[in-house]
Amino acid sequence: MLIKKAGEFTSSEITPKRVYMNRRQFMKGAAVASAAAAVGGKLLNIVSPEIALAGTLKYTKSDLSTHGETLTPLKDITNYNNYYEFGTDKYSPASEAHQLVTHPWTVSVEGLCEKPRKYSIDELMSWPLEERVYRMRCVEGWSMVIPWTGFQLSKLIEAAQPKPQAKYVAFETLYDPAHMPGQRDDVLQWPYVEGLRLDEAMQRLTILAVGIYGDPLPKQDGAPIRLVVPWKYGFKGIKSIVKIKFVAEQPPTTWNIAAPDEYGFYSNVNPDVDHPRWSQKKERRIGEIFKRDTLMFNGYGDEVAKLYTGMDLRKYY
Repeated sequence: MLIKKAGEFTSSEITPKRVYMNRRQFMKGAAVASAAAAVGGKLLNIVSPEIALAGTLKYTKSDLSTHGETLTPLKDITNYNNYYEFGTDKYSPASEAHQLVTHPWTVSVEGLCEKPRKYSIDELMSWPLEERVYRMRCVEGWSMVIPWTGFQLSKLIEAAQPKPQAKYVAFETLYDPAHMPGQRDDVLQWPYVEGLRLDEAMQRLTILAVGIYGDPLPKQDGAPIRLVVPWKYGFKGIKSIVKIKFVAEQPPTTWNIAAPDEYGFYSNVNPDVDHPRWSQKKERRIGEIFKRDTLMFNGYGDEVAKLYTGMDLRKYY
C-alpha cells in the first residue's frame, strides 16, 4: 500500500477521486459551497431545520462514554456530513435531507435467526436509551466527538436469537430515489450496504443510534436510526437503516464494492495503514486548527483489540 505523508486537505481529497473527477457532481457541490460563501457562512445556520426537532428523548448517561473530550457543536454535526444519498458535497445533506420521510419507518430483522420480525421506529425508540459520547473518525482525516443517544445493538441481536450458522450481520439503507436525490446518480451502488462480524456487532460499544444531543437524529445524520461503531471509520456507520440480516458469509459493503483496494471490510481506525489518498497518522478535529495524532482503534483498543487477536491488520484493513 502506498504510504503518503500527511498534508493539507485539497478539494480533490474531500471526496473519493472518481467522484471529484465527475464534473457534474463536482460542479453541483461547488455551487452549494459558493452559496455558503455568498452569505458569509450563514447557510450553516439556516439550511438545517431538522436540528430543532420537537421532543426530548429519555435516556441515561452511560459509563462507556468517552471522557475528557470537548463535544463537537451541534451545528457542525448537522451541517458537515458525508451522506451521498443526498449529494457528495459536505453541505448537501443539510439542505436536501428534509425530503426524507422518516415516519412511519420499519426496520426488518431477518435471515439466520430464530425470531425474525419487523420493528417500528416508535417501538425501537421506546427501548431503554443511553447517551454514548464517542469519538468519530472519518477516513478523510477529520474527526468529531458526538453525544449519541441509542441502545446496544447486542440487545436487538439477543432478541432475534441468531442461529449457529450466523457469523455476520448485514445492514441496508433505505432506497428511495424520489426523496434521496443522490441515489439518482451512479456515484455508488445503491442501496448502501454495510456489515460487521457477529462478534463485532455484539461488542458493547456498538450501538444503534436514534438521537444526538438528547433529541431525535436529524435527517442529515441518518434519521431515524443508524449504526455507530466508534473504533471503525465513519463510513461503516450506515444511516437510515431499513434491514438488518444475519448471514453466514461476509456480506458486501458499499465502499468495498466501489473501491476494493481502498476500503476493506473491517475498516478499523489504524494510524499505521494509510488510505492511498489520506494519511491516517493524524486527524483534524472539526473546530480545531491543528492536527492531532490518530489513535489505534480510535482510542478504543482496550475494549476491542481482542476481537482481532492473531489477525494481520495491514492485510485485513
